Amino acid sequence: MEVKQNNLKLKMTQLNITTETPVIKNGDLSIDSYLAMPEKEGIFPGVIVIQEIFGVNEHIRDVTRRFAQQGYVAIAPAIYQRLAPGFETGYTAEAIDIGKRYKNQTKADELLSDIQATIDYLYTLPQVKKNGVGTIGFCFGGHVVYLVSTLPEIKASASFYGAGIVNWKPGEDGKATVESTPNIKGKLYAFFGVEDASIPEEQVDTIEKALQDNNIPHQVFRYQGAEHGFFCDQRGSYNPEASQDAWPKVLELFKTELLG
Repeated sequence: MEVKQNNLKLKMTQLNITTETPVIKNGDLSIDSYLAMPEKEGIFPGVIVIQEIFGVNEHIRDVTRRFAQQGYVAIAPAIYQRLAPGFETGYTAEAIDIGKRYKNQTKADELLSDIQATIDYLYTLPQVKKNGVGTIGFCFGGHVVYLVSTLPEIKASASFYGAGIVNWKPGEDGKATVESTPNIKGKLYAFFGVEDASIPEEQVDTIEKALQDNNIPHQVFRYQGAEHGFFCDQRGSYNPEASQDAWPKVLELFKTELLG
């Protein structure tokens, strides 16, 4: 059937879903999360949705639900849990400043640990396939997706406008997340807006070259006229044409790598 959701007109069948807010244990840390899964019985691939700098807000919850409607068990862990439990905000200039402040306090090893704990949690659910998961992230989450794509269980990654990949690694001065490219385990799709003031096109070139040089299965998509945050229909930079083109590409990636 033909449905219209978030201004994206796509032909697909949507499943009824349920949502929960489980707590993920990672040692002494308790990580809040948002979980969505199909109502019907079955075994489904897992997908981890990684937030922007604005926390697990309504946009991230919506993306999580959309994956569940397509037949995935999707979960969005709070990656600022150590710094600001329960943090969630909108898209004002003040919110951007606060979100960036938390982002700059994160550490790569902690992010890797928290996403591994999220994978481990998914694998405790009887509805989840145990042969690899997908990740998708936006803004800072797009950077985190690139970082955690080195984890062995991650088979497919969709990184949306992840800034700083070529010149910064969380909590590690003098290093860059792009240096981890040789350790990426699965297929990676990266999505960028050509008009993104946060990510110069030469940085996108550097990412693409690193993926090519290391023989990582990948595709890099560049959208003319699109700015940072083009996928989020709650931001002024939302670009429906770019968003409508990107979403089926993500679904095809996950279908091929997680369902195939």
